[in-house]
Amino acid sequence: MYMANLNRSNFPVERRIGASAPDATGIVHLGIGQFHRAHAAVNTALAMAEAGGDWGIVGVANRSRRIIDPMLNQDFIYSILQLSPEGTDVQLVDVHRRLFVAAEQPAEVLAAIADPNHKIVTLTITEKGYNKDGVTGHLMTDSAEIAPGLAGPDGAKAPLAQLAWGLVKRSQESKAPVTVLSCDNMQSAGNTTKAMVTEFLQAAGVDDNTMSWIAENVSFPNAMVDRIVPGTTEQTKAQVEQILGLRDEAPVPAEAFTMWVLEDHFKAGRPAWQAAPGVTFSDEVEQYELVKLRLLNGSHSLISYLGGLSNSPTIPSARDKEFVAKSVHAAIYNEFLPSIELPHGFDADAYVAQLFHRWQNHALGDKTARVGSDGSAKLLQRIPEPALRLLNMGQMPSEMALTAASWIACVAPPAGFDPGEIAAEMEEPQRENLAKATAGAKNTHEHVEKIMTGGFFPTELGEHAEFTDRVAELLDIIVTDGVEAAANNALGE
Repeated sequence: MYMANLNRSNFPVERRIGASAPDATGIVHLGIGQFHRAHAAVNTALAMAEAGGDWGIVGVANRSRRIIDPMLNQDFIYSILQLSPEGTDVQLVDVHRRLFVAAEQPAEVLAAIADPNHKIVTLTITEKGYNKDGVTGHLMTDSAEIAPGLAGPDGAKAPLAQLAWGLVKRSQESKAPVTVLSCDNMQSAGNTTKAMVTEFLQAAGVDDNTMSWIAENVSFPNAMVDRIVPGTTEQTKAQVEQILGLRDEAPVPAEAFTMWVLEDHFKAGRPAWQAAPGVTFSDEVEQYELVKLRLLNGSHSLISYLGGLSNSPTIPSARDKEFVAKSVHAAIYNEFLPSIELPHGFDADAYVAQLFHRWQNHALGDKTARVGSDGSAKLLQRIPEPALRLLNMGQMPSEMALTAASWIACVAPPAGFDPGEIAAEMEEPQRENLAKATAGAKNTHEHVEKIMTGGFFPTELGEHAEFTDRVAELLDIIVTDGVEAAANNALGE
């Protein structure tokens, strides 16, 4: 049966989230994908419903037209499929007003960043998009993404390079202040963005006057973001179509829960984001970041690798397994929580209970392979500090060792071990390098040692031979007796 495509002529306004944006744009977003569209875009729509403002969004995809084309065909309107145990709902977002693909329209992207009408540049480019060396903490200037852009804006293909040269262009033209707001899952994301942009421009030989202008006129507030947003499937589209009675080629599935904690440090104004449920402005952002990065994201990683190795296709199906739930509970209470200075008044037990409830959301059905992807970048944010804290106290962080061992088993398995189809589906940019690093390893211990000392983790962690020994021991158990046996061993059972 023919079903009309969603567009402005048949837009059911009663399902709109917040307000539609005006034609005028005030935000440029680099890395338009699922999370941005279910999080910052939604909160911006709610903010405009409360206080108005010219906060339409210019969305920029890096290379792919996968999201851009459907949104253009739908007059920028798309749906949020909210999935929860309590029920399913469809709401519509209408805040984007221009869309670019950076690889095809690099000049337009730089011009958008430089445009004085644009007060904020937001980013969701994933942890790896910042090209930060996990060992040194500095920009990887020789990476294939970054190096071409150092010669000038014409070579800027990576989002970080485009951002940097866009700020240079702004300093040369309007000189209007601007805020750069990272919405990625990183500790001190604003500080990281500022450092990487600064190092890029220094490596590119940008003059001192420009560097001074950026230092004085560009702010990089930290922010913590939280909403589980899985990938869109044909089932997503079918569910939206059934509820909406229209075909949406760019829907976003998401859980009901949403949280955004920001530093209120905006050089040229901002939307009234505080009007949106779940948005908080705080001077304790870094504490909130650590809570989320470790309790949610760190545990999420552990669930995904244990789930992948136990043939659990979704996070809820993995979480339902008793050994997974017990491992996550131990990781949170024995290793993650003690490593965090909690924000004032924060109820950790209530937050943890909420996490376990969110992970049981079978309606959302978040894919195990999706959560387990990009582990080489994600684990750097989640494992080393809690592990080192205990190691330096003479204690063994067994759950952190289990996380490392199960990740290795999934994406860099020892010779002869097949981790299964779910692990194979995990995207891992370091697979080839991990394979090269471990080539010729004579046994599991040597395999792990080559990874722990091969630049994939901080040097200090690799120097703790006892941690390497424990990771190797658990990996051996995974290979010989299965992941549940390894998890039970880590628990001391």
